[in-house]
Amino acid sequence: MKSTLVFALFIAAFPRLAVAAEEKTSPVLQFDHEKVAALFEKGGPLLTTNAFKIQAGRRTGPGEVEIHAHDTDIFYILEGSATFVTGGTAIEQRVVGEGETRAKEIAGGQARHLVKGGVIVIPTNVPHWFKEVKGPFLYLMVKVVDAKH
Repeated sequence: MKSTLVFALFIAAFPRLAVAAEEKTSPVLQFDHEKVAALFEKGGPLLTTNAFKIQAGRRTGPGEVEIHAHDTDIFYILEGSATFVTGGTAIEQRVVGEGETRAKEIAGGQARHLVKGGVIVIPTNVPHWFKEVKGPFLYLMVKVVDAKH
């Protein structure tokens, strides 16, 4: 009877024990809103893993053309607007790192207007370029790393 009572108490307490264990070893990450807001003041990486990267994007002007051989970029626009060109031919290309190419401009690409609340997904090897920026232009960027790399 005593062992049955102990077992019943253990079963009743198990959900609480599981929650306590999860809190100590959980792979879930949460970033404080103040840290995130401070990061958007300058832009930069929030988290880098082997499978994905999360960055606070901040632009106040146009940039270089980017081509990523191993990453798909996903942008969620938080503030500002931009003319964003995708596809076409990257002019004056140069390799800046493993799987990373930059260029001066794009010829023959598709101009898109990015505004607050929009999402755009740029697959690997697609040239993309912030041609004009009205802002500050803030965006949350998730880079999904190609599983084959």
